[in-house]
Amino acid sequence: MISKVLITGFTLLLLGCAKDPHTGKNLPAAKAEVIILHPNNKTFTIDSSYFSKETAEIKSYYKNKNYNALWANESDRKTLLLCIAASKQDGLQPNDYNYNTLAAFEKNKSLSGKESMAYDLLLTQSFYKLALHLFKGKTEATGIYEDWALQQKELDINPLLEEALNNHTVDKIMDRCRPPHKMYESLRKSLAYLNSLPDDSNLEKIIIEESVKENDSLPQVILIKKRLTYWKDLEVSDSITCVYDVKAIEAVKKFQQRHGFYPDGVVGKKTAEALNISLEERKEQVIVNLERWRWFTHDFGQSAVIINIPDYTLAFVNNNDTIATHRVVVGKPDRPTPVLDSKMNYLVINPTWTVPPTILEKDLTPKAKADLNYFTENNMRIFDKENNEVSPEEWNPKLADTYRYVQNPGNSNALGNIKFNYYNRFSVYLHDTNHREMFSRSHRALSSGCIRVQNPLELAEKILSKEDSEWNTDKLNEMIAEGETEKIYLKNTNNVHQLYWTAWMDKNGLQFRNDIYNLDKVLYQKLRN
Repeated sequence: MISKVLITGFTLLLLGCAKDPHTGKNLPAAKAEVIILHPNNKTFTIDSSYFSKETAEIKSYYKNKNYNALWANESDRKTLLLCIAASKQDGLQPNDYNYNTLAAFEKNKSLSGKESMAYDLLLTQSFYKLALHLFKGKTEATGIYEDWALQQKELDINPLLEEALNNHTVDKIMDRCRPPHKMYESLRKSLAYLNSLPDDSNLEKIIIEESVKENDSLPQVILIKKRLTYWKDLEVSDSITCVYDVKAIEAVKKFQQRHGFYPDGVVGKKTAEALNISLEERKEQVIVNLERWRWFTHDFGQSAVIINIPDYTLAFVNNNDTIATHRVVVGKPDRPTPVLDSKMNYLVINPTWTVPPTILEKDLTPKAKADLNYFTENNMRIFDKENNEVSPEEWNPKLADTYRYVQNPGNSNALGNIKFNYYNRFSVYLHDTNHREMFSRSHRALSSGCIRVQNPLELAEKILSKEDSEWNTDKLNEMIAEGETEKIYLKNTNNVHQLYWTAWMDKNGLQFRNDIYNLDKVLYQKLRN
């Protein structure tokens, strides 16, 4: 009876109700069916020949235990089964961790000696695999995306297994393996919420020829209202008429905000496309973002700059508090901003700009060939291999890639007035810009890979004031006015995390962003294959 109570209590804790982000009401708990029958709970020794094909970690652990069975405790076995069943809430598939086979073993009350050995070993294998996947992901970013350079994550599972079995805390250990970030937990809630929604296959697609505006009376308005009602941006009682009225407009604005669009209340092609995305596609989007957060480091550091590329935002975080947020411009789809972890090492006031190879090939060379005035108009200097300055008239376009091109400091400089440098193999960095009008756009994948920051002096002040309280924007502006290029080296650690996630949940409900680099589908295919 005590065992039953413990298992039931754990089930409620692990699979407790998620909340509807729109109404705040509890959703039905996910179900994890675990057979209550079990074999005799006896300790026995496993033949060492069973370990010939096992990993070194598992071999070592069993050897240290004199090859004794590890899972004689019924509660430990059933708790592991519950954890495996609950991995659905992490976007994982329980049968990747042998759920059906383990449940069948648990159901069998008369296992043979060989079957008992196989069961014990399979439980251990499943523990290892689930813990590892929760900690660092089922897949590897580098095996899917070329321009991702995240910190490598290592997990020593043997001490975790020891703690789990000694203290009968399999569930707590698995929870510790999960990313500790609020964003990850919000994605788990998002998936639970999406799983609670009814089938949407009967909703007709919205086809937009002309934008739908206030007081329009069109057949499409009914379809728009149905989808807004489905996603709970509009009350059912307000969805009856085919008139695009004020309540529908407010609902569309809410929907647009949740999808990163400018909330103008007009249903154009982009908004219609987002409304047409199916429930299943949204589930897949959440699942791939759960996987990405398992790739990301567990500790962003005491002080960190965190960029979400598809959301075009930068957050400056100190001691887990978001101190400031900034709009950013990121790389175009054909020149994507890479995903990486690094540390900021210095700032440059009045930076020069050395033209990178991609821009040299695609922009500078063809424009300069057409008009040599390009160099003068862009305040650009040319240097040969011996670092001798070359005039535009001496420049040989056939040898364009053998020169170095440097843009002088100033208001026309592509990096603006300040640059934030950090080591990475992609030669990207944060910087100001001479095209500040771009920050007013909702779609800001417009750069050649580096990240342009709105109000960069405010960010610089927050970073530098930790070095010396005398740093402020007035002092920075004075340095800029002097026109001299100057580096400011940092003593304190400021981590930089350029990341990519397209779904989450916050106080305003489910949030989705366009997959600007088309990375979601390829990851989902990898996860399910």
